[in-house]
Amino acid sequence: MKIDLMSYIVPMIWIVVKIVAIILPLLLSVAYLTLAERKIIALMQLRKGPNVVGPFGLLQPLADGLKLMFKELIFPKKSDKLVFLLAPMITLILSLVGWAVIPFGQDMVLANINVGVLYILAISSLGVYGIIMAGWASNSKYAFLGAIRSSAQMISYEVSIGLVLISVLLCSGSLNLTDIVNSQSHMPWFIKLLLLPMMVIFFISCLAETNRLPFDLPEAEAELVAGYNVEYSSMMFAMFFLGEYANMILTSAVTVILFMGGWLPPFGIEALTILPGFVWMLLKISFLLFCFIWIRASFPRYRYDQLMHIGWKVFLPISLLWVVIMAAALIYSGQLPGLS
Repeated sequence: MKIDLMSYIVPMIWIVVKIVAIILPLLLSVAYLTLAERKIIALMQLRKGPNVVGPFGLLQPLADGLKLMFKELIFPKKSDKLVFLLAPMITLILSLVGWAVIPFGQDMVLANINVGVLYILAISSLGVYGIIMAGWASNSKYAFLGAIRSSAQMISYEVSIGLVLISVLLCSGSLNLTDIVNSQSHMPWFIKLLLLPMMVIFFISCLAETNRLPFDLPEAEAELVAGYNVEYSSMMFAMFFLGEYANMILTSAVTVILFMGGWLPPFGIEALTILPGFVWMLLKISFLLFCFIWIRASFPRYRYDQLMHIGWKVFLPISLLWVVIMAAALIYSGQLPGLS
């Protein structure tokens, strides 16, 4: 039996090309998101920000990357070196593989699987392993305490995120991310209003999931000397940095898909379809990333008891109650998917 190798090689090459087409712009976006953050916060605080390296400071991310690349890689004397090496790799890899199911347009997706929501939820749940491994392998009480904080924080807010996702799935009737976006084109206005509080809870929970201010307790430099990554240097520290900002972009993309219509034009205005769908997707993601930065510049860090209070005593009861309200509203109006 003769095997046609080209029938196997060509699809594999095409998949690799699509993966590179996603990862390279993502890494470039991560680099310049750091610059945008420093510039925006500088404007809010009436400072100049980076403005020396290159015109208007545009080469600052390149300078930072080169600096980290040529720094010495130091291993703590009593650390578990294998786990110490694997931790930042896991963090970065998990922040990239989540993009496999993110649709940028009607047919612009790497893997259009029917359980895209569950895939995203699973990848975000695994993200805590990189942080726990970093804290344990460093053999430092400060790093380990930061890792324990992070695991408790991420597990706590994933409960609310799961209930928020149930509210969205009740409206769309599908776990496929493309179907969720398409369902929003004909969703009644009162259902969209009911989903608005869930969007706020989801976005705030994403701040906690990505360890961003005001919920950056795992990296609290005041008492933990930078937390779980305190013993890291050189490119291994950069991997944690890249993973954090890649997760920011990923959670923004998921928020846009679940609540803001994905690549659809705002408010369903047909005249705005003059712009391609992926452009609207990128504009909405950019707006949410600006909100990430705006919140960092505006709010102080929460205490840990306040963080847990919000997660367990505020978000969890509200999101659980809202699932019941959404189900009742959908059944009463006859809008529940599959209800005849």
